[in-house]
Amino acid sequence: MFSSKGKDEIVSSSSDESSSGEETSELRVHFEENVARGVESADLYRDVSAVDTEILMRDPPSVCTDITPSAYALPPASLTFRDLSFSLEQDGGHCSCFRGKMKDRPKKVVLAPCSGHFEPGELTAIMGPSGSGKTTLLDMLAMKKTSPYEGEVFINGRPRDVRLFRRIAAYVGQEDIMPAHWKVREAILFNATLKYCTMRSHRDDDAWVDVLLETFGLAPVQDSLIGGTEVRGISGGQRRRVSLARGVAAHASLLFCDEPTSGLSATDAELCIRALRTISKRLGVTILVVIHQPRTEVAELFDRLLLLTSFPGRMVYFGKMMDAQDYWFQLGHPVPTNVNPCDFFMDTVTPGTRQDVSKALVDAFLEYEQPLISRLVDSKMLTQGPSTADMLYLTSYKGRGGSKRHNVGFCSQFCILFRRKLRLTARNPMALALPIIVPILQGTIVGWMFQGTGAKGLDRKVMFSFCMLTMLCLAGTMGLIVLINDRILMKHEASEQLYSEGAWALATQAVDIPLALVGALLNVCIMLGFAEMQAALYNSMFLWALLLFFVYDSLFAFIAAVAADTRQAQVLASPCVSIFMLFNGFIVTQQDSPFLLKWIFAISPNAYAMQAIVIKIVEEAPEDQSFQGNMLLASMGLLDDEGILETPSLSRGFLILCTMIFVLRIGQMVGLKCLNHIQR
Repeated sequence: MFSSKGKDEIVSSSSDESSSGEETSELRVHFEENVARGVESADLYRDVSAVDTEILMRDPPSVCTDITPSAYALPPASLTFRDLSFSLEQDGGHCSCFRGKMKDRPKKVVLAPCSGHFEPGELTAIMGPSGSGKTTLLDMLAMKKTSPYEGEVFINGRPRDVRLFRRIAAYVGQEDIMPAHWKVREAILFNATLKYCTMRSHRDDDAWVDVLLETFGLAPVQDSLIGGTEVRGISGGQRRRVSLARGVAAHASLLFCDEPTSGLSATDAELCIRALRTISKRLGVTILVVIHQPRTEVAELFDRLLLLTSFPGRMVYFGKMMDAQDYWFQLGHPVPTNVNPCDFFMDTVTPGTRQDVSKALVDAFLEYEQPLISRLVDSKMLTQGPSTADMLYLTSYKGRGGSKRHNVGFCSQFCILFRRKLRLTARNPMALALPIIVPILQGTIVGWMFQGTGAKGLDRKVMFSFCMLTMLCLAGTMGLIVLINDRILMKHEASEQLYSEGAWALATQAVDIPLALVGALLNVCIMLGFAEMQAALYNSMFLWALLLFFVYDSLFAFIAAVAADTRQAQVLASPCVSIFMLFNGFIVTQQDSPFLLKWIFAISPNAYAMQAIVIKIVEEAPEDQSFQGNMLLASMGLLDDEGILETPSLSRGFLILCTMIFVLRIGQMVGLKCLNHIQR
């Protein structure tokens, strides 16, 4: 394994991928004919003088094949890091009486300071036992680490651009977070469209997705649902490959993969790593992969190996994969015959195992390798390549260069997200049942209870109005869990700079609000129809109920944006709904409420709606019910000392409710933008 091998199989791709000349066409036909006849890949590549990226990705060459860069290779992005380290604070700190300050808490070192450099187009494996800080190091390099850490990261010898870095980088995490009702092809096309790159050889998104589907073995299931715990879909291994294909679809100069082969069979794992190798060499992508003890055939595909030991995480090797065996041999630890070298490496760096020599390896690294790496890092810092803004200028769609945070504009983001939301909603029965079917059933049951109320006394009409408004208040709580789950998905995708939080919020509202509004309208219409209210009352009740619906819809959207999880959302929503329902002038009147709580009536949407409806009910009441109407108004505090109606300004109530809707929607946007980021 890992010994030097001659480059006896060379793939030359000097011709341009976009060339439509006869030579390229003949080569492709020749290639497909040989594949159909079962010709070995190695023999086939010896005969081919010009092949394109599509062919290489669909039939990856062997490890000893030299893959030359494509004419559509991405701008090179070298990655240099210096003294990266991460520590966690532990319990045990105590308050100091001197100056009233908290003494520094003891810290647990997760990853000791480490440095290194990755050249463009390299495929690097990051390995190590549990607790070695593999994912921590990857997250710091990918700018995914939200906890404070120390050290510096440079792109092409320049400090990493915090604002634009994610536009040239893609990240494939350990979790496969995707909508269950999404189809495989749609998931990959989503990333390809939002990360459109002008340097892509396949200018058409669908053509690029076709290549990725075949590359990762997903073509047979491209029209299947992703699935999840409650929806039948593709297997866990296929879902993992979809996540990896989405990362590759971004066409980024840097690709970070956290255990992309977890849950895959050995064959599928090799297929994925071969595809990543082709992409790294052909397109010049710098790829870092956290991987657990790959088998020999997979390990040979990597250019470099970064190996860590644990407790704390420290480097023990950082160099070419093919030189690793010689390095261990020189240190007096030769790899036994017929043993997977990666398994042996892991045994020697895992503390507590029988073959543990991690301390000796760390000491040797610090003495011999660390000085060389430090000099390499210093030398790379002296030569600066293109900046992130320059790289984006070459690859961005319609000149969306360094000043923009996303590859496509806001309107395009909204259209793509809106189409996805429509598809997901149409495929999900619960997404239609909750906002429409449930309100219809509730309206039918409650309306039946109050059948013929329009011809009854004022007290029954007021009680009916209270129940109708209460139903609208409680209806929105059913969607809190869905809103928060959708927000979690949005946060993961927005962290990849696929789209902005504002575009997502507008696209979501453009689908959810009409659905909820239809349900609320049907609910109110059914209830009012059963109650047989006269036309004047019908219009007043309908308009104020509709306005109250928009207030509570905005309130629940705001809570879903700021709450950390569903439990916290319910804790926040319940008091708001309960207090507004009580302080409505009917259950609790302004006269009966304590002085310090009277201000709640000024912000209670239920109070404004209830007062307007009750006044309208009394105005439309027959003369024989005038005395009962005055008693009702007096009990709600709407009559002065002389028994004259203090008619509240309906326009003022309308303005306050509209202002609440506007403020809550702005708060929702701010919450989505600034709160509940993915913590790593």
